[in-house]
Amino acid sequence: MENSFGKITKLAKVIDHFYDGMSLMVGGFGGIGNPPTIIKGILKKGIKNITLICNDTGFPHIGVGKMVREGRVKKVIASHIGSNPVAGELMTKGILEVEFSPQGTLAERIRAGGLGLGGILTDIGIDNDLVSKGKGRVTVNGKQFLLETPLTADVSIVYAKKADPFGNLIFDKSARNTNPLVAMAGNITIAEVEEFVELGELDPEEIVTPGVFVDYMIRSDGVNWKWAWE
Repeated sequence: MENSFGKITKLAKVIDHFYDGMSLMVGGFGGIGNPPTIIKGILKKGIKNITLICNDTGFPHIGVGKMVREGRVKKVIASHIGSNPVAGELMTKGILEVEFSPQGTLAERIRAGGLGLGGILTDIGIDNDLVSKGKGRVTVNGKQFLLETPLTADVSIVYAKKADPFGNLIFDKSARNTNPLVAMAGNITIAEVEEFVELGELDPEEIVTPGVFVDYMIRSDGVNWKWAWE
């Protein structure tokens, strides 16, 4: 395959984009849709003090949960952490800082970051101190809303079923989840791809993430996703 846009590469070539103290946004839900090969590379490099932005903290031995379990993450911005007991323990001990954001709000904050918006207005959690504390309030047509700030990251990592050399991505069923939003919101976006096809082979109607959002792509070593309690 002709790598005409120079985006298809190897993990070793992009690993320098990951560093201590970085912000990292990861697509996925409960580990499904997390890019396992890239996560393995991050762990191998020994990167620490990561600010992790993800739907959740996965499970201790699945997806981003491995980074939490090994103590590589200093702060998490997520909708829940309950599926990973280690995250709860670290939070209780004051080792892990956790910022909770309702799932829909989190998705829209990521979308806002990807679109360059200044934030979103929502009334979700406005009466909940855990959600609303320290946030601005805006009144529109007599109704009060919270101002939720946009989310971006130094690097976004996503998993895709197929891609062409330009970086157009197709996702795999429910493994699509937050990946399209995450792909938009990274200063650098790296996709882990199961199968590469020639330019023009993808049906334009099936492309979810346009290649303009993708900087680099690596070939996946494969996935064996299984819901933790199956």
